Amino acid sequence: MLKIRLQRIGRKNDPSFRVVLTDSKNSTKSGRFLEILGIYNPKAEDKVSNKNFQADRIKYWISKGAKLSDTMHNFLVHDKIIEGKKVNVLSKKKPTVKRKELKAKK
Repeated sequence: MLKIRLQRIGRKNDPSFRVVLTDSKNSTKSGRFLEILGIYNPKAEDKVSNKNFQADRIKYWISKGAKLSDTMHNFLVHDKIIEGKKVNVLSKKKPTVKRKELKAKK
């Protein structure tokens, strides 16, 4: 299955990312990809130029059956390249247990 996801490039403490089309079986650090679809630089001064995606190629590959990573889905929804709701990419927290319940269990 093809996947559109971020691939980290750049030096230590200076992250920048490529948006790549790759096979889902390849690890993110393998360096193997089929096509570069854009760049993302979170440290860019200008917030407008920190994301540069090839929208037409991304839509083409989605139409061919490529899946998006959750983070890429959120970027594309935010930039209005695709329609939909954002996906929660943070890990789910365990429900908080009150102190009274803890004492009752002991």
